[in-house]
Amino acid sequence: MSFLLDTDICSAYLKGDHRVGKRVEQYGGRLYVSAVVAAELFAWVLRAKASPKQLQGLLDFLNDVYFLELTWDVSHKFGEIRAYQLDHGAPTPEMDLLIASTALFHGFTLVTHNVGDYANVPGLKVVDWLAT
Repeated sequence: MSFLLDTDICSAYLKGDHRVGKRVEQYGGRLYVSAVVAAELFAWVLRAKASPKQLQGLLDFLNDVYFLELTWDVSHKFGEIRAYQLDHGAPTPEMDLLIASTALFHGFTLVTHNVGDYANVPGLKVVDWLAT
């Protein structure tokens, strides 16, 4: 089983959360980060008040996981889900849906503490490494 890490999980890891650290160690080689998550993380570490150590920590982390680009196939999956959600009045925020679409297309389980943000995404497998 492979995992796509959401921004909040990566952030917890970068802040030294031992629960996430144990899982990263346990599942090393099966962890992925999407372009959307990487972009959100770069915005966080490049803020004016951020320590330069945060950027280096992020770069080190990104070197230890697999990076997934936003592809045509992921975009198509996003469109399918978004259209369904709009037709049924239950849309997921767009950045979250791009992350979910990446997980769905690749058949990965999404790791997030924001489980409720993904509740309206059919077929998405979600696990919360911060719940325990």
